[in-house]
Amino acid sequence: MIGASHVTSAAQLCATFLEEAAGTDWAVAVPDLEMSVAEVVAHAAETCLWYAIDLSAGGIDLRLVEHRVTTDGSNRDLVDTLRSYACVVSAVIEVSPANARGFHPMGTADPSGFAAMACDELLIHTDDAARGLGLSFRPPADLADLVLRRLFPWVATGEDPWEQLRWANGRIALGDMPRLTDWGWHCAPIADWDGTIATRPPKP
Repeated sequence: MIGASHVTSAAQLCATFLEEAAGTDWAVAVPDLEMSVAEVVAHAAETCLWYAIDLSAGGIDLRLVEHRVTTDGSNRDLVDTLRSYACVVSAVIEVSPANARGFHPMGTADPSGFAAMACDELLIHTDDAARGLGLSFRPPADLADLVLRRLFPWVATGEDPWEQLRWANGRIALGDMPRLTDWGWHCAPIADWDGTIATRPPKP
């Protein structure tokens, strides 16, 4: 089962990769996204803190909370923020009982769901940053597989879970499968999955 330790591992992996590229220009655009490299790193950090807040709130959608990571500082400031917020969500996941639930638009998630979403945000957006910088990022296959199985249980087991995870997140075409334009996570408890393929909920 994916958990807090996997978030910690993903954060360290991503932070180390990003630190090595901190001397480059992060104002460049990420291909196929309306965001710069700095903005996707800031977004990944934001999601980690949001997940910690949402899991702590016990299923309540805290509509009064505003939270944003700016890109006004240095690239290393962004990496420090990413690492710190990942530590926060990891700590919250670690102390949350298995029956804890938190709000998310794609489903009321349990601690393993929040751990998988945090890992997915960290890994996929670090890959986005890498693409913007003309670099290559590849996490360990076992970590990618854990995230894939938890959030996308309908994806058949394949030879390259990292490429499958990128495909499931709408980043690439894979073999004869076209790039997805509509995709979603199953972040509710895995035992609740009814066999359907998740899609993004409509925007309010």
